[in-house]
Amino acid sequence: MDFTFTEEQQAAVEAARAVFSGVAPDAVPSPALTAGAVADDIDRALWARLAAADLLSLVLGPEHGGAGLDPVALCLVLRESARMLARVPLLETGAVAAAVRRFGGSECASRLLPRVGRGEVVLTAATSGRTGHDPAELAVSARRAPGDGAWLLDGVQTAVPWAQCADLIAVPAHAEDGRAVIALVPRIRDGLSLAGQISTSGELLAEVRLDGVRIDGGDVIDTEGSWDWLRGLLTAGTCALALGLGEQVLSMTSEYTGKREQFGFPVATFQAVAVQAADRYIDLRAMEATLWQAAWRLGADDRNGSVGGPLPVSGDVAVAKIWASEGVRRVVQTAQHLHGGFGADTDYALHRYHAWAKQLELGLGPAAAHEEALGELLASHPLG
Repeated sequence: MDFTFTEEQQAAVEAARAVFSGVAPDAVPSPALTAGAVADDIDRALWARLAAADLLSLVLGPEHGGAGLDPVALCLVLRESARMLARVPLLETGAVAAAVRRFGGSECASRLLPRVGRGEVVLTAATSGRTGHDPAELAVSARRAPGDGAWLLDGVQTAVPWAQCADLIAVPAHAEDGRAVIALVPRIRDGLSLAGQISTSGELLAEVRLDGVRIDGGDVIDTEGSWDWLRGLLTAGTCALALGLGEQVLSMTSEYTGKREQFGFPVATFQAVAVQAADRYIDLRAMEATLWQAAWRLGADDRNGSVGGPLPVSGDVAVAKIWASEGVRRVVQTAQHLHGGFGADTDYALHRYHAWAKQLELGLGPAAAHEEALGELLASHPLG
């Protein structure tokens, strides 16, 4: 496998590092010391800087003012954002915009995507379903309204990130013929209500209830496979966040153990410490390799997901999830152990990374479930 990045992808990373270099991970109150949400809004100043650096238009086509890059570029930028715990819906906005570009109608894309690239429209996506355990597309029903081609939505989606700050929520739903569709639902719309929820990282989530919400036909993506692709990209992006966060945590641990002395020597020179750090480095490299494989498959110009391997792209996404879910947990646990009591000090940023890592792990789901899904894929797609 050749994971050499293109010049355009490397330029996106450099631009992202320049923008995120000014972000402070402790710019909001600590989730450990806050009863409610740590903030009521996203980091709007950072959002504006991302737009000015053309990082919100990476995956948009040139016809909409974008760079026309692929999911790998988006994941590279997400990796950088997680190092600083950037409080912006870059994953959700980028993934939904990419799905609109790939599967949406030309009228919807022309109306929406240029505004996304300029930072004027914030997008998010509902992926947790009613309970967080069932498929998200089964939690909402979509039926055609009589006469004018509009759609009517009914159902509930829980734990929707950044919903109170977003202009549009991408809601997966099942149509009457069993197909999964994606409705782009305005946050303010008759029949839609939001109930506040709090994430493990202290960010504001929402339970979204839809009661006969009416959506124009042009704002519903009903192309076969569109929701599966968007869900895969959102998952790969979450793996990228886990990778960036884990790399930053390991760097913090290396710096701390290199300075902290016991018995007159830096603790980093002790074999037990070095072996644990080396194991976590291996975790991160496995997370990285599986992430780029999944992101590349998602970016392949093939809507059936067969380019690049004998298994559907969902197989590569499952492997990336397995490594990211377990890897990010092991990295932060080892970091806390090697930091000792200092890792729990709320004046030090490590506890914030731990909270974000736990939220990412919960969002990805248990590795055992992904291993089971991968096993079913292998059983149904013999490799011989």
